[in-house]
Amino acid sequence: QVQLVESGGGLVQAGGSLRLSCAASGRTFSIYAMGWFRQAPGKERDFVAVISRSGGSTYYADSVKGRFTISRDNAKNAMYLQMNSLKPDDTAVYYCAAHMWASLPREAHTYDYWGQGTQVTVSS
Repeated sequence: QVQLVESGGGLVQAGGSLRLSCAASGRTFSIYAMGWFRQAPGKERDFVAVISRSGGSTYYADSVKGRFTISRDNAKNAMYLQMNSLKPDDTAVYYCAAHMWASLPREAHTYDYWGQGTQVTVSS
């Protein structure tokens, strides 16, 4: 089992920045890729970014490319999402997720473990 806990969400004005963190515990040695997803009210859960096991490879949704940066610190069992130049459209609940076998998966239904989510609200 793996437990994931997100933190760092909040209210920020458009153009501002936030840094989300995801702390992993349990069988963390089994984790391969880790990803960030987000879900706005009334919408599906969308892929945001994913990082490989070593941290050497990343992939971003087009909507956040150039503004968000995903990173991980395996020694601390943590993953991060630095979000810059935030827009009102970025408002959503952000979830971290762990994948136990794939390299850079982007499909939410293939992930094995999920955090409880953290709210990000960007005001205009």
